[in-house]
Amino acid sequence: MIKQVSPSQAWELLTDNPATVLIDVRSKVEYTHVGHPVGSVHIPWLEAPDWKVNPQFVDQVIDSRADKTTPILLLCRSGQRSMSAAKALEAAGFTDLANIEEGFEGSIDDQRHRGKLSGWRFHGLPWEQS
Repeated sequence: MIKQVSPSQAWELLTDNPATVLIDVRSKVEYTHVGHPVGSVHIPWLEAPDWKVNPQFVDQVIDSRADKTTPILLLCRSGQRSMSAAKALEAAGFTDLANIEEGFEGSIDDQRHRGKLSGWRFHGLPWEQS
């Protein structure tokens, strides 16, 4: 079963268990220019320009120092792509998965902006830009 966690709960899991791996599944442009959680591993689930599922995703997760029992947190912009990626890992036999519900940028506000209502950055958790 894939757990649903808030960004704050994800940060607590990361700090309580150093073996936990945070995988940011957003595109390279999002990861680099919008920013990403400090210490996250970047493995895109979908990538421009064709936005097709990364056929090497599961293998790249394994290469990132995660085995099938490693606690893995998955994050995208708002929690949708990361849930799809988590389902692929679950189908591949991974057993300790959590989707970060609000994602990095969170929901869209009335002005059609993200980051003002929810998300990793909204909660003031450690992040950086490349």
